[in-house]
Amino acid sequence: MSKYIKNLKIKRPRNVGFTIVETLVAISILTLSILAGFTAVQNSLRSSISAKDQIVAFYLTQEAMEYIKNIRDQNALNFLNGDTSYTWLTGLSESSTAPCWHGGGGPAKSCIIDVTASPPNDIVNCTGTCPQLRRDPVTGLMGYNSGWTLTNFSRYVQFQNVVDGEEVRVIITISWIQGATTKTFQVTESLFNRLQ
Repeated sequence: MSKYIKNLKIKRPRNVGFTIVETLVAISILTLSILAGFTAVQNSLRSSISAKDQIVAFYLTQEAMEYIKNIRDQNALNFLNGDTSYTWLTGLSESSTAPCWHGGGGPAKSCIIDVTASPPNDIVNCTGTCPQLRRDPVTGLMGYNSGWTLTNFSRYVQFQNVVDGEEVRVIITISWIQGATTKTFQVTESLFNRLQ
């Protein structure tokens, strides 16, 4: 019988299952793939917020520019209808007492334009830092009404004299805070005297 026992091989069961190292590697791969997905979503969200803010800034500059052109055109109509007290920049930058004086002989002033306010409160000189715009929670309009919700956008307008009595350069700047960074969007356009 001892002869049979010698030839008999004892089969030991192979270790079945995962080792600790294999388990840790699998968990690491799974964690990295989940984090990559979260990072992609976070970057997409940040990009969409940035794009939204840039679009808002673009429309805020356009709104102010159209308001300025409307005043210039209304001044021309008043003048052509016989009211010679109007100049092409009346209410904007016609003299050193105007809210947006363009600095002909003195320092240029920054001003704010509130399209929701009535004259003379629609164009106001801002000394120092221009205030932040506010949003009407009902209509979504932006202006400077103290009862509205504060936004993170500021808009200021400057006029620069190019050719006396003929041309001024209008510079509209929108600034806002995005994260820890201050972003700006600026539009510059020449405005011409239509009474010439």
